[in-house]
Amino acid sequence: MNLRPLADRVIVKRIDSETKTASGIVIPDAAAEKPDQGEILAVGPGKKNDKGELSAMNVKVGDRVLFGKYSGQTVKVDGNELLVMKEDDLFAVVESK
Repeated sequence: MNLRPLADRVIVKRIDSETKTASGIVIPDAAAEKPDQGEILAVGPGKKNDKGELSAMNVKVGDRVLFGKYSGQTVKVDGNELLVMKEDDLFAVVESK
C-alpha cells in the first residue's frame, strides 16, 4: 500500500535513536523514549492560500527532520510504523555538513 499525503501533510519514518549513552550504558527498549527525528518519505502538494494559490512545501523527500515527541498520527503500513503530520508540526530540517 502506498500513502499519498494531501495538502500540507508529510509522511515521516522515525529514525531510531542511540541505545547506548556516551559513557557506554545500554538503554533497554522499554526505557527508551520515542525518537524525535525522522526521514520524509512523501510530501503533499502544499497548502492553498487565501487566493487559492498553492504554497510550495519547504521540505522534500529524503530530508531528515526534527519534530515533537507526540506530533503526528501514527499509522502502520506493511508492518512499518509511520507518522502523518502537517508541515507546521516539523521543527527543523537537519542539514548535513
